[in-house]
Amino acid sequence: MKLFENNKTLLRYLFIAVAILIVMASLVVSHFLVENLSNEERNKIEIWAEATKEMASNTENLNMNLVAQILKSNTTIPVILYDKKVNFYTSANIELPETDDQAFLKKKADGFRKKHEPIIIEVEDFDQYIYYDDSYTLKQLQLYPYVQLGVLFIFMITAFFALFTTMKMEQDRLWVGLSKETAHQLGTPISSLLAWLEYLKLKETDRAIVNDMEKDVNRLQMITDRFSKIGSTPTLDKEDMTNIVERSISYLEKRISRKVVFSLALPGTALYAEVSEPLLSWVIENLTKNAVDAMGGQGKITYTLSEKGKMICLEIEDTGKGLPKSKFRTIFNPGYTTKSRGWGLGLSLARRIIESYHGGRIYVKSSEIGVGTTFCIELKKVE
Repeated sequence: MKLFENNKTLLRYLFIAVAILIVMASLVVSHFLVENLSNEERNKIEIWAEATKEMASNTENLNMNLVAQILKSNTTIPVILYDKKVNFYTSANIELPETDDQAFLKKKADGFRKKHEPIIIEVEDFDQYIYYDDSYTLKQLQLYPYVQLGVLFIFMITAFFALFTTMKMEQDRLWVGLSKETAHQLGTPISSLLAWLEYLKLKETDRAIVNDMEKDVNRLQMITDRFSKIGSTPTLDKEDMTNIVERSISYLEKRISRKVVFSLALPGTALYAEVSEPLLSWVIENLTKNAVDAMGGQGKITYTLSEKGKMICLEIEDTGKGLPKSKFRTIFNPGYTTKSRGWGLGLSLARRIIESYHGGRIYVKSSEIGVGTTFCIELKKVE
């Protein structure tokens, strides 16, 4: 299966590479055609200039019909003929204004001279200059490579966007399938544990033991409920964030090393947000366990809840080994992990829960190597 997925990805990249090569080859051919047509037009103008020169020279035995035919053959290349002796401009294939055509042609000739070297006709008592521009067809061909580059740019953006979207959809399907399968697999042993709990109650087992077991079984049910919700839109309820944080930490601190100190900085007033408590408490639990791992099982974790304008911010700060700034975004990518065991889906799923399901934001607020890391969860505040 993995080989098949790798081949699919390779084929996508190969398709993009082939498309780029085709466009590049097309650009080379276009450039070759433009050069050839430009040279051909230069040759035509030189022949046209020679015919003009022959007509002006009054050479005997001159075939006037041939000369006239050559002069009339140019129907596409804009040409300006300047007679220096009388300081007068004439033109061909140029649309002239109704007034002041000499000033117009002079300005045009200056522009033509910047693009092409003028052709000089010098005979006895005759001194003329021929200025010319590219034909409409040649101008279109000159623009064509830029159009191709634009199309290539749009194609590459579209192709990479499609590739990214496809990969993201595949990742989503993997997460959803994995989550639902986990929930399904947990269902049977949890049902069995519930039955055993009822049996222990009937046997009048130590109530404290039964209560602790019941809390853990309820926790397993909550975890199953979380996984079953992945891939479907969860129901969001108006909840006090202070209570959610307190309940989450109350459960965790009894099941984590006593060398870890939990510190809560919570506001005195309620802060409400539209949340799914099972999913949000899972995110808090995941960040807490990551913090414990980063601290090597001993240190301090501080939970700070505050409001910033229209947002509620929950900061989780640890005294662990810290992260380099280059990893602030990478750690949320699927498969990224610093542990020797695990699939690296925890933070990726946490981001999906906060951003996709709750319309919030989760990010690394700050981190310093050897000092610790602070994660921040931002959610919209509701009244």
